[in-house]
Amino acid sequence: MDIELVCEGLEFPEGPIAMADGSVILTEIKAQRLSRITPDGQRETLVETGGGPNGAAIGPDGAIYITNNGGSFTWPQQDGLTIPGPTPPTHAGGMIQRYDLKTGELTTLYDACDGRPFVGPNDLIFDRQGGFWFSDHGCSTPEGRKFGALYYAKADGSHVARLRDHLIAPNGVGLSPDEDVVYLADTQLGRLWAFDIEAPGQLKAPTGFAPGRVIANLPGYQLLDSLAVEAGGKVCVATIINGGVTAFDPAGSTEHFPVPDMIVTNICFGGADMRDAWITASSTGRLYKVRWPRPGLKLNYNA
Repeated sequence: MDIELVCEGLEFPEGPIAMADGSVILTEIKAQRLSRITPDGQRETLVETGGGPNGAAIGPDGAIYITNNGGSFTWPQQDGLTIPGPTPPTHAGGMIQRYDLKTGELTTLYDACDGRPFVGPNDLIFDRQGGFWFSDHGCSTPEGRKFGALYYAKADGSHVARLRDHLIAPNGVGLSPDEDVVYLADTQLGRLWAFDIEAPGQLKAPTGFAPGRVIANLPGYQLLDSLAVEAGGKVCVATIINGGVTAFDPAGSTEHFPVPDMIVTNICFGGADMRDAWITASSTGRLYKVRWPRPGLKLNYNA
């Protein structure tokens, strides 16, 4: 797989969105900003978000919705690489933000559910009805880990619900092509979960003790980050330590595509045939472009 370097010098990029004009909008978690990368590799700041902007997606109104972890990481340098470190004691929780591309206005849509503040919102995906699933990654504290959760919310700010709680480290979230399954990657477990959808914004009750179905667990010490789904249904999850992207077949098999960075955090699809893939290589601060062997699933909303 030939890898093209599009841009470097980014401050822990994440949340890439392939735009119709050939640019890529992404978050820079360490720099606390939303940026646009032009096709020739130039970077421009769209908005300073504060906190820790992570996942980003176009909503039904054409605005960009951002899962912001509220600054849940410190940023130690190790061998010239930027590494997400422990949660600082100043961290007070995260939020869902909305950025209007036309007006430049940034607003906070949600910062809590049922009176309980979010810990560290991480990734999101919009369904056909215009609502969105999102993950809360939780965070680490000196006393132990604050668990994460899977949520569903409406884009107009009128409804947010916690659908699965007490998950270890929920990260990437995506929908199957027919939207009857929501996938969730757990970072620390190296596990891809599948949760069966009963109706928009509602999950079927789990069977037994497990919160959902396990698609696969990666062997050894590999961590999972954000994801995108292929048109054929495979789930492409950015992989840490064994840097690259791991494609999970819903039946449980996997294939790995290496990328030259230990901390690969996300992938998105675009282009006329949906085989252009942009990959965030975060510890080195780079955005790569590749030709993927199969087309990605076209998202419900684009700009």
